[in-house]
Formats: sequence, structure tokens, C-alpha cells
Amino acid sequence: MIKPFSIDIPQSTLDDLTARLENTRLPAALPGDDWDTGVPVSWLAELVDYWRTGYDWRAAEAELNAYPQFTTVIDDQQIHFLHVRSPEPDALPLILTHGWPGSVVEFLDLIGPLTDPASFGGVASDAFHLVIPSLPGFGFSGPVSKRGWTREQIGRTWARLMDRLGYERYGVQGGDIGGAVSPEVARAASDHVVGVHTNGGPSLPPFPLSDDELKTLTPLEQDRIARIGEFMQEEFGYIAIQSTRPQTLAYGLVDSPVGQLAWIMDKFRAWTHPMETLPDAIISRDRLLTNVMFYWLNGTAGSAALVGYAEQEPWGAHKENSGVPTAVLATAHDVAIRRYAERDNTITRWTDLDHGGHFAALEIPDVLLTDVRDFFRNLR
Repeated sequence: MIKPFSIDIPQSTLDDLTARLENTRLPAALPGDDWDTGVPVSWLAELVDYWRTGYDWRAAEAELNAYPQFTTVIDDQQIHFLHVRSPEPDALPLILTHGWPGSVVEFLDLIGPLTDPASFGGVASDAFHLVIPSLPGFGFSGPVSKRGWTREQIGRTWARLMDRLGYERYGVQGGDIGGAVSPEVARAASDHVVGVHTNGGPSLPPFPLSDDELKTLTPLEQDRIARIGEFMQEEFGYIAIQSTRPQTLAYGLVDSPVGQLAWIMDKFRAWTHPMETLPDAIISRDRLLTNVMFYWLNGTAGSAALVGYAEQEPWGAHKENSGVPTAVLATAHDVAIRRYAERDNTITRWTDLDHGGHFAALEIPDVLLTDVRDFFRNLR
């Protein structure tokens, strides 16, 4: 059963948030108060003040509710999703999947151009019907009541969702966790998925590599392996915590909106491009805060960490190739390497960029839009 859904947060919940923000106890700044030790107090304090006095959740709520939303239960889990049909009757269905620390908010600026390209400078034949679900345990698809939400299981669930919606032929697209889930939809329903498009890559390169293998890589590929090494040394801590102690972490993030904000902003700063630019200079503060609200309002820090990281497979695990045509848009931040992605995927399009960060739909929506249109044009 599919039920219509509308976001309607009680005013008492928003009043509680305001009170918590007004009574925030910020930590003392560590020496230097810079990003080397985490989110700077000086920067976050300004964002907290804007959240309290300038941000308008009701405007964000209205923007989201302007699109048809629904819930359905699959494998005993509530799944929330946007379902926006194109005015073009021959549009290709496309399911878009976000990642962590993202949400369906990532895709808001793409809905119009993808569903109604003729109104946004495109051609009608590039139109898509969009299905944009919240990952299990995230946002209004959370929390979860059982374990086992692996990438493969989510892929099977998305295939069931598309079948429940009556779609026989469709494409899939995603980044981050969505970039790993999307090829799993193709593995679960290869007869129905016409193409897989990912930003960031459908799989990660093996790591570490031997010196002999490193010598066979191009300079660009060597740089990506080097950045994986830097990530493992300097940034892996959040994965270690979320994959082993998601419940312990949740107490602080579900109780403190500023804690939740800082936890997410740390990654938006690290993963937007260029990293030296503050995240709110790349993505608007309103979009950043609306995304954080999806975690705060639903109290899903723990379940998102569990599904996002505690259910992961080992790094570099081999996958069966679905045979479905697959495209990769690799931004300047990404570390995907074609020769390794081709082991498990049928790569038919690969684009390396010298700009753009991890959150392609938010940072470079026009580039992502063009790449998606170009890839699926001959697969309809």
C-alpha cells in the first residue's frame, strides 16, 4: 500500500529546537580555532545564530510539500519518497538515491529540470519521472527496527518500490551511499534497469596497492590513491565511530541540535570542493540547514549511522557484474578509478572533472544534470 505523505512538523517541536539553540553551551575554542581540530567554534556559532534567527523551516517545509510525497512499507520498513511525474508521457522513470550525511534535499534543484526539461532550457525527450526515496533509517524513512540494511538489501527494496509503482523500465542514479546502492538495484533487477549513473563511482578502488601496481597508474589515478591514504589517516574516525558505536553517538546528536549540526558540517567542509572554501560559500545556508533538519526532526542520527556504516561490506569486496550500462561522473574530490570500477560494472561512460565536490547535486547541479541527460539519451 502506498499512502500520500505531507511533512507537518508540530510547532511545539520547532519551539523546542529554538529553546535548545538559545541555550546552547558551546565548547571553548581549541588553540587556533581552525578546521584542523574540527569545526571552528567561531564559524559554527554564526551558523547556529542564523539557524535560530534567520532560517525558516516552514518555508523549507512548503518547498518540499510542493512535490508529491508518499510512504510505503517494504520488508517491514517505512520508506518515504518523493514521486514527481513528468508532464511528458514518454518520460523515463529514474530513481535518485542520496548518501550520508545527505537526504532527499540534495535533489531539490534538479527536480524541475529533470521532469520538465522543456521549461528549463532542455528538450522534452530528455524528461524523467522521478522517484526520490529516503534511505532506510534516514529522515522520514527512519528509524529502523532490524539489522541487515546492506547496500544489496536496499537495492532489492528499491527494485520492489519501482515495481510497486508500476515501472517496468527505469534508470538509477546516486552518489555516496546512493552510488553504491544504484548498481545493486541493477543487480537485483537487471531486466528492468536500463542504465546506472553514479557521481563518485559505483565502487571504491582497492587499498592499499603494491608499489608495482602504483607504477601502472596515471598521475590522476595515483593522486586518487594518495588521497585515499590521506583519508584513512586523517578522516576515518567518523566511520570507526558510526560503524561500531552508532547508538552511543546517537545520544549526543539526537539530544543536541548543535552537536548534530557540527557532526554533519564537518563532512560538508571536508567534502565540498575546494576544501579551503567554507561550505556555506558553496551551498546556501538554508539548504545546509534543511538537510540537517531531516536528521534532527526525525532523531535519526543513530539509525543513519547504522545503515550507512555498520552494515557496510569490507572495502573492495568483489561484486557480480549486472551487465547494465553504467556511467561515472568523477568530480575533483572523488577517488574512483575506472580500471577498478570495470571489474564489477559495465562502464560505458566515464567523465573526470577538475572541479566539483562530493555533493554533486548541490554543488554542480547543472553539470550533473547534463551528464545524466546525455547518458540516458540512448538508453530510453
